[in-house]
Amino acid sequence: MVLASLRLNLFFLMLAGLLAAAPLYAQPYYLELASTALVAAMFALSLQLLVGGAGLVSLAHAAFFGLGAYAVPLMTRFLGAPPSILVTLTAAGMLAGGAALGVGALALRTRGFFFLMSTLAFGQLFYFVFHDSPLGGGSDGLFIQRPVFGVGSLVFQVSRADRPAVLLALNLGLLALMYAGLHALMRTLFGRALLGIKANEHRMAATGHDVRALKLAAFALAGLLAGVAGHMAAVTDAFVNPDLLGWHRSASALLMVLLGGIGTLYGPILGAFAFTALAEASQSITERQGLVEGVVVLAVVLALPRGLAGLGRR
Repeated sequence: MVLASLRLNLFFLMLAGLLAAAPLYAQPYYLELASTALVAAMFALSLQLLVGGAGLVSLAHAAFFGLGAYAVPLMTRFLGAPPSILVTLTAAGMLAGGAALGVGALALRTRGFFFLMSTLAFGQLFYFVFHDSPLGGGSDGLFIQRPVFGVGSLVFQVSRADRPAVLLALNLGLLALMYAGLHALMRTLFGRALLGIKANEHRMAATGHDVRALKLAAFALAGLLAGVAGHMAAVTDAFVNPDLLGWHRSASALLMVLLGGIGTLYGPILGAFAFTALAEASQSITERQGLVEGVVVLAVVLALPRGLAGLGRR
């Protein structure tokens, strides 16, 4: 996986600073739009660990994203009151990571097309659990109470006017931590082993590496990160529904990775922001939003085989 150079990381740090200062010059609507893009970037970045790191394409990734989102109302119902956001965030990561571990243990018994279809089957299984049962509000979904900010007695209230700025800062901080963590991870022996599996799985097995265990660890970690992204989607929107677990959301994340650049750690972030901006622009132009998005994404893929990240590499 191609990691950003020091100069490019400094450039991204400058952009993050401008985004952090957005409450000083941007309207609340654009702050909420930026938060949506940041959540999408976290989701796409978690999928890049599989696609660009281990060479695995999963259509069950949205299931872990949705489980992280549903962890918020489930924890609220279990505790009887809105818990701390640290509690719900931890629960979301554990729930999604545990589900990914179980799904991966079964799905990784297959390869290639059969792996893809098995992840699709597992993803649809989770989708219909929440769609056809009252567990999370059924097919209509439900509005949720946002978790409180703080721990124990150190709890502070966020007014409705300040909420977009606070959520923007929280999403930006989590994305920065996720990016920095994965950047460090891909420099370790584990990260290099994943890249070796992607390049030549049989050679890695011949040199004594436990290929299946490495893939399973990557699958579980990617699911945990997707759960964190799903949790922040629920907190940002204050609403959850079964569409969060649908296969089309996995396909959208894959499109963001493809648009940004497969095999680059910073590509999914570029792809998520470009995809969010494209969706917003096409919605204001025409009612056929999907058609416009498809044409633009296809044009970018044909013109830039390496995605938007290829421009930076040039």
